[in-house]
Amino acid sequence: MAVGLRGECSAFVIRESGGLPAANWWLPPAHSPPISGCVRVEYVPGVIFEGKVTTVAASSTLVRAARRSRRITQARLAELTGIDQASVSHHERGRDAAYSTVDRLLAGTGHRLYAAPTRRDDAASSAEAIREHLRAHDTDRALRALLQLNDNLTAEHGLVRGILGLTEPERTGDRVWDAAIAALVAWRLNQEGIPLPGWVNDPDRTLTVPVVFRVDPADPAPAREDVPIEFAERGVLAWADTFASV
Repeated sequence: MAVGLRGECSAFVIRESGGLPAANWWLPPAHSPPISGCVRVEYVPGVIFEGKVTTVAASSTLVRAARRSRRITQARLAELTGIDQASVSHHERGRDAAYSTVDRLLAGTGHRLYAAPTRRDDAASSAEAIREHLRAHDTDRALRALLQLNDNLTAEHGLVRGILGLTEPERTGDRVWDAAIAALVAWRLNQEGIPLPGWVNDPDRTLTVPVVFRVDPADPAPAREDVPIEFAERGVLAWADTFASV
């Protein structure tokens, strides 16, 4: 993995072990403010860390998402890190942990912590919020969380927008919403020619039978030309206008 910087450039790189192929990003300043010069980043999917202590997402969300993306159990992560399973479980349920502990837990999944120049929530955080709203049968708030993710993505450009979609979110418990999250991230990253993280093309995030994305049962079905292609490809028939910022 290599990072090339020139002039005043700065980059926040995510690394994951395992020998997966890297993608190359060349970001001119017009597409990646406030970075000047050009930044070349080779990356493979990983986890985002904001600042030295404060996370964009709660560290429990990052650890849990990283572990599940590797398809390993808490018991296995405990073995890999030398941290007892009870502590792994407690942290994933939201108990505070020192930076060094979070770093060890993520290292056990093949991830590292890096700073990212944004305070906006990423797809993993948004998916967690959506999951909690759906569990409470509050689809209105789930939709608001999805729209907030959309606004977060469109507010950033270049590398930073890509970072917000990089970490694989946990499942929400509803395949339609899982597909919608993947479609939204793919749509907004494709708009700027940003390489897609592998999770957005996971077959499990594609519906075999297309479904109209309705929060209100009275919502009409959109015509195919009114559905972003990334949503149509994943079987989610959602109006593009739903995601227009107001």
